[in-house]
Amino acid sequence: MSGNFLTIPGDSLGRRSRSSSLTDLISSFDNKAQAHTELQKITAFSGQFDKNHKPTFSKDEYGKPVPGSMTEYRGAEAQARVCTEMKELCEIIHEYGKTPCKGLLPPELKSATKVISFGELFTIYTVISDKLVGLLLRTRKYQLTYFEGEVLFQKRDDDVPVFLMKSIEEIREYCNNKALQARRSVSPMPN
Repeated sequence: MSGNFLTIPGDSLGRRSRSSSLTDLISSFDNKAQAHTELQKITAFSGQFDKNHKPTFSKDEYGKPVPGSMTEYRGAEAQARVCTEMKELCEIIHEYGKTPCKGLLPPELKSATKVISFGELFTIYTVISDKLVGLLLRTRKYQLTYFEGEVLFQKRDDDVPVFLMKSIEEIREYCNNKALQARRSVSPMPN
C-alpha cells in the first residue's frame, strides 16, 4: 500500500483521474485567488490598492459595474423599481386628471390624454411618495408627460399643467417592458 491517500491499490486509472481532478481544483483555486488579488489592486478601498496600476476599460465598460456583481444586480433592480414608480405616477395622473380641450392646445400637445395641475398632483402624490419632482422629470425624459419649465417647485408652480402624453395602456406596456428589460439585462443572480 502506498502512502498517498488518493490511491487505491491496483487502481492505476482511478489514481490518475483523482490526481488530475485534485490538480484541476488546485489550479482553479489558484486562478480565482490571482484574479481576486488583481481586483484588489484596482479597488481603491482595499488594503492592497496600487495607485500606480491603471485599469483599462473599453467605452462600453467604463462607468458600469462588473458583470455578475451584486452592484450590477442592485442597479437593474433599482431601474425596474423606478419604471414601476413612473407607471404609478402616470396612473395617478390618468385617474385624477381631466381630459384637455384639444382646441385650446398647441399642436405639440394634441396627443395629450389627461391634464392635472402640479399643485393638485403634489397634494395627491405626497401621501404616496416624496419623489414626485424627480419622477416627473424622468417621465418627461421618456415623453410620457409634458410640463413647462426645468423643475417644478411647490407653491411657485402650483398652477403649471402637467400633461399625460400617451394613453394609460401604452404607458403601462412601455413601463412594464422597460422594467422587464432592466431585469433581463443583468447577468445571472450572483451569490
